[in-house]
Amino acid sequence: MVRTIFAMTHASQRVTVALPDTPYDIHIQPGLLDRAGDAMRALTPAKRVGVVADSNTAVLYLDRLKRSLTASGFDVVSALVPAGEKDKTLETLLPVYDAFLGARFERSMPLIALGGGVTGDMAGFVAATLLRGVPFVQMPTTLLSMVDASVGGKTGVDHPAGKNLIGAFHQPKAVLIDPQCLQTLPERELQSGLAECIKHDIIRDADGFAALEKNIDKALSLDLDYLAGLIAHNVRIKADVVIADPFEHAERAHLNLGHTFGHAIESVSNFAYAHGEAISLGMCAAAYAATKLMMLSTQDHQRITALLRRAKLPTTQLKLDADAIVDAMYFDKKVRDGKLSFVLPDRIGHVVIRDDLPRSLVAEAVESLRGD
Repeated sequence: MVRTIFAMTHASQRVTVALPDTPYDIHIQPGLLDRAGDAMRALTPAKRVGVVADSNTAVLYLDRLKRSLTASGFDVVSALVPAGEKDKTLETLLPVYDAFLGARFERSMPLIALGGGVTGDMAGFVAATLLRGVPFVQMPTTLLSMVDASVGGKTGVDHPAGKNLIGAFHQPKAVLIDPQCLQTLPERELQSGLAECIKHDIIRDADGFAALEKNIDKALSLDLDYLAGLIAHNVRIKADVVIADPFEHAERAHLNLGHTFGHAIESVSNFAYAHGEAISLGMCAAAYAATKLMMLSTQDHQRITALLRRAKLPTTQLKLDADAIVDAMYFDKKVRDGKLSFVLPDRIGHVVIRDDLPRSLVAEAVESLRGD
């Protein structure tokens, strides 16, 4: 039984991730940041709570979160990590472990991730490994982390050979989402989050894709009522996939649409591309390959690229070396027996997994991203 944190209102939504052993709720409510203490008190009797924030979100939100937690009777231990993918390393986490171990953190004490997807991945990895596992709560502050990274229990850090090659599955006790945090989000980060929203509809919901085609301008203009509904729609899709395949043995791999190409683009560019920008390019490459294989119609290919452009995401103008990108892809953790798996759309709302793409087609799909 998942415990209700607080009374639902007309402005709040709750999505349950009904995993058999570790069910949890995703709460979406404006103003939730300032009520986080009450939410945490409903989750744990512990007297102490840890917070990991990045250098950006700490300035914006850490004091507010601490005030709410303190008002609910918690002693707060906090640790900061640098903002950005470049510092998503084991070395960066050593001072974080020092902070919690030095404060005599105990296994019953929950750890909160306050920030975007990178912060959530790193804080989650700390929670999975500190004392061999402590409770974990996600408080995502970017659209990307709200609709994707905060749900599903994937945690980890990067290695010079590639993204997220060191990590663990560690499901949160809850996800607390305050859409008002999006008001401080840079435009580029908002657009990056929309890439994952588009991805979810491509893999699962043709009607949702059509609705997003009609309403993308509401998202770009920060219509918070619309965004709250969009977040709920996306976490339901992500939750359904995670419930079906918690450890990415089969169906959950569908969430990797665009990621095989995209992670390589991120790595080769030394993370000059934001995650959503790289995934946008990756989805374009996947759609190109699917069209070449006569799996995807030209019309659906055009609709995918058109919506990404309307979300102000890149679909062409890639300046990186194609051979370097293809080489980087073969360091991906999805390689099996030397074969690289690709998630490819065969229509909007449905994808398939293929591991038989010739390297020549993979290179051609990357070259297609150069465009005009």
